[in-house]
Amino acid sequence: MSLPSLKIGDLTARVPIMQGGMAVRISMAKLAAAVANEGGIGLIAASGIKPPELIENIREARSLTDGIIGINVMVAVKEFANLVKAAIKERIDLIVAGAGFSRDAFKWCAEGKVPFVPIISSEKAAKLSERLGASAVVLEGKEAGGHLGTTHESTWEILPRIVKSVGIPIIAAGGILHGADIARALSMGASGVQMGSRFAVSEESNADIAWKQALINAKPEDVTLIESPVGMPARAVMTEFVKNLKAHGDNKPKIRCVSCLKDCKKNYCIIDALEKGRQGDLKNGLVFCGERIGEIKEILSVKEIIKNLVQEYEQAVSPVGIYG
Repeated sequence: MSLPSLKIGDLTARVPIMQGGMAVRISMAKLAAAVANEGGIGLIAASGIKPPELIENIREARSLTDGIIGINVMVAVKEFANLVKAAIKERIDLIVAGAGFSRDAFKWCAEGKVPFVPIISSEKAAKLSERLGASAVVLEGKEAGGHLGTTHESTWEILPRIVKSVGIPIIAAGGILHGADIARALSMGASGVQMGSRFAVSEESNADIAWKQALINAKPEDVTLIESPVGMPARAVMTEFVKNLKAHGDNKPKIRCVSCLKDCKKNYCIIDALEKGRQGDLKNGLVFCGERIGEIKEILSVKEIIKNLVQEYEQAVSPVGIYG
């Protein structure tokens, strides 16, 4: 059995896989376009950059693919409104937003005729999103990387409740690494999946090789939760930066604060830490990852990743497979 397509509004992705939007500058034009070219939905990470850089990446991605390209942006960043409006003006295919909830974004996207897809972790948020006009929701459980809406409920625990709560497409996220995970999510009523960690460690990912190698080498005990300056828990690799953060409670930035977040605890500069991590500075950098990152052992191209996922899915749903 082949993978079904994923419909969000008037958009149809040939494979029901959305690539997670990973900031800062991990998932940019090259990665998003590569996923779109394989029939999935590619997302450009807008958090931590300015509108001109986002516009440049949207246009670059458009030059590389005629597939579906969206953006992922944190509601918590001060540039949120400007980034969303810039993407709408560029006729982006869809907008995904997390790390907060914005009622305004529903209005902006409705006026611009762009599907809006909030990231949620509860039935209440899913119902509110549908009522406000969301085209779909990304359901993120505790297994996800980066900022987390929940640290105690698994994607698999929440998913059945969300399926019963709303009628819009549900995209399962958090702990989705293999084709069997996709089969499981779809069998439980999800319309598609979002995958971050698997694409973070791809050839097209915009991260330094040291960043990717840190993820590949990570053991379960190397993955930990930290408190983000945005006021949410987040999952990351235990770099020296994170060790210092846990030991001392802060990592005060030695750079001039540019007030990039709407509300910031200022215990450290997350944008600076994420950017240093991306550049391979693991001593001073932050490396977000999913709970199951230790299962990824090699850097592959997006084409190889999706080919493997399709094969694994077909095996899982075959008569002799675990979901057959």
